[in-house]
Amino acid sequence: MIEVKNLCKSFGTHRAVDDLSFQVRSGEVLGFLGPNGAGKTTTMRMIAGFIEPDSGSVSVLGCDVAEDPMQTKAMLGYLPEGAPAYAEMSVRKFLEFIAEVRGMAKAASAQRISAVVERLQLERVQHQKIETLSKGYKRRVGLAQALLDDPKVLILDEPTDGLDPNQKFEVRNLIREIAQEKIVIISTHILEEVDALCERVIIISNGKLVADGTPAELKLTSKYYRAVEVEMSNPEAALPVLQASEALGDVYISEDNAQRLIIEPRDGEDCLQEVQRLIEQNDLKVQAVSVSGGRLDDVFRRVTAD
Repeated sequence: MIEVKNLCKSFGTHRAVDDLSFQVRSGEVLGFLGPNGAGKTTTMRMIAGFIEPDSGSVSVLGCDVAEDPMQTKAMLGYLPEGAPAYAEMSVRKFLEFIAEVRGMAKAASAQRISAVVERLQLERVQHQKIETLSKGYKRRVGLAQALLDDPKVLILDEPTDGLDPNQKFEVRNLIREIAQEKIVIISTHILEEVDALCERVIIISNGKLVADGTPAELKLTSKYYRAVEVEMSNPEAALPVLQASEALGDVYISEDNAQRLIIEPRDGEDCLQEVQRLIEQNDLKVQAVSVSGGRLDDVFRRVTAD
């Protein structure tokens, strides 16, 4: 596993990471979330051994990062934010250089490079200079170097940034596939990605852990859990009827859809039957009624509100 214990890091007077502790188990895909400046990238760099903590410790598969950084790095594949690479190199030459730096045997590295090039659909650009590639292809080159020596742990900072929907679909499938045998930590701002990929989510704010659980567990704490959503052409007409009921919580028009009413439950109780009763009793014309399972974006905003 990866074990982070009481990790602290400051830059001048700014405490970037503040007494952070968590574990990641083998075969687990961990979503690592937080607002800008929360300390995500700093934490990932400390796990990868790129910067040293002021205090606390990081252990990767039983190896202490501070005591044996080279052995730890040999077990890690790291895709940093922005996927930096040597722009004047071709894709193939860059991967050959990375393989050489990592001490891979030439015959084995050639075979492995061909495998990751095929896996990440880089065949048609493998002889192009990296500086000529689109942002999406540069991201895939970054993923290729992270996977090159088949590491036991993958740390991915915004892995699908800049990819089109088809490329995102392929990369997500790839992450699901490799997560069966590896530890994967993903830092992302795309909550849809967390739902699609992660068995567990950690949210940090101001360098501190503020939430930890599966996506389903975190959604249970959302104000939208068990909320009823009503699609109708004239929601303003239904507002006073529904707001008058003492059995319902807040009732309002959705911010992202002017034809959707949101009815929050009172004290977390199921309110679907009451909404349906009011719709029938007042002959309200609706297109659809559904019950929300909660929303990660709501949980994220609530726990990082400061």
